[in-house]
Amino acid sequence: MKKITPMLTKIAYLIARFAAAIIMGQTLYFKFTGSPESMYIFKTVGMEPWGRWLVGIMELVAAILLIIPRTAWAGGFLAVGLMIGAIGMHLTVLGIEVMGDKGQLFYYAMIVFLCGLYVVFNNRDKIENEVLPKIFKRK
Repeated sequence: MKKITPMLTKIAYLIARFAAAIIMGQTLYFKFTGSPESMYIFKTVGMEPWGRWLVGIMELVAAILLIIPRTAWAGGFLAVGLMIGAIGMHLTVLGIEVMGDKGQLFYYAMIVFLCGLYVVFNNRDKIENEVLPKIFKRK
């Protein structure tokens, strides 16, 4: 039983990283091609077109960082931040359902948020012992 738990943790970690990266990567097509849904969302929140492009670029960066094992922690942080914004917009301005999508975009944002949190949580030792000391120049 002791050997199963680390293996399941590794599998869950890989699933979380790639699920978040795939969902964000898939939505890039709609942001970068100016799909009616994306344009509606960003127009409604007052960020069309610059916000659509900026968020798309940031999601692309987050997806790439999540795929690379060494930088997954940074991708997780960026994904969580982006999804806090997306979820916040859904809850305050857009509503859960956007243009008849039955909440699909909201649920994707929730999945990416939870996956990103899991990635960050899984990298907490690395962040505490390697990343933060470099940022704050401590030993």
